[in-house]
Amino acid sequence: MMRNFLLSALAIVLVVSCGDKKSSNDRILFDSSGNVNHISVVVSNELWNGSVGEAIRDVLTTPIYGLPQDEPMFNINQIPTKVFSDFITRNRTILKIEMGKTPGFKVARNVYAQPQKVIVVSGNTKDDVIGLLKDNSEKILEEFKNEELTEQQRRMSKSLHRTKRIEEKLGLSVKFQTAYRIAKETDNFFWIRKDISTGTTNLMIYTLPLDAIKRNDSVVNQIIKIRDSIGKKYIPGPVDGSYMITENAYTPFHSETILDNKPALETKGLWDLKGAFMAGPYINYAIEDKINNRWVVAEGFAFAPSVEKRDYMFELEAIIKTIKIN
Repeated sequence: MMRNFLLSALAIVLVVSCGDKKSSNDRILFDSSGNVNHISVVVSNELWNGSVGEAIRDVLTTPIYGLPQDEPMFNINQIPTKVFSDFITRNRTILKIEMGKTPGFKVARNVYAQPQKVIVVSGNTKDDVIGLLKDNSEKILEEFKNEELTEQQRRMSKSLHRTKRIEEKLGLSVKFQTAYRIAKETDNFFWIRKDISTGTTNLMIYTLPLDAIKRNDSVVNQIIKIRDSIGKKYIPGPVDGSYMITENAYTPFHSETILDNKPALETKGLWDLKGAFMAGPYINYAIEDKINNRWVVAEGFAFAPSVEKRDYMFELEAIIKTIKIN
């Protein structure tokens, strides 16, 4: 009996040991940290103060089109390689430069913390690194921006506004914070606003028939004409007879993208008020909803005089990109 007991005990020990061994191989990661749109750059002081640092800044501080004044896509914080350890490695977005290695470009997730995006650029020489930074500049910006959009949406999700009326009237869902309020609504139009310290951030969502926008050389003019008519009808200014229009002196940025797995037209530019002195940036998405034979238009615009507007517009973009069409 003693022999059987010992064999049973040994079997239990082996099972537990195997279980412990398996769990010890599982990585336990700390939560990442850092402000939205702030990138940590891990590179030696010598490289940072020379041509490599200049190339890094050229990429990460690319000006954002569609704002009244130049603002960089990201704020950057240089961290000397020799002090990159412990809690510093938990920053959410990291660009790391490694010298004396085979030239390479790598994108990794959750290396030191989670969620986290780490981009590593390595090379034997400075020219190797500079060349890889230039060749992959669009990829770097895209990877970091997508990470930050996801983080912005995660933060917003902690306190969401109830959007049942939007779902019922427009046949779509959208996620925005309780700090916003519905300022105006009809059967196919919603104006959503949030007060900020120097003004307001705003979101418009409305629908149009599918034949309202035709994909041709005049598509930008069509979108501007539509948003001007919407502004005149729904977005009044502080002076009687004033309303929002598109700033004609500023050439809009236009591209095609994908939202909610559907083709979408992106337009960015400046708005102002006809009959009053107010202005600011806007970002407009026209989503082609063929299943429902319509366009879903979502636009964010901000009024925030005398302050930087990048983060306000980024929040509005993050909200728009939560839209799910029923």
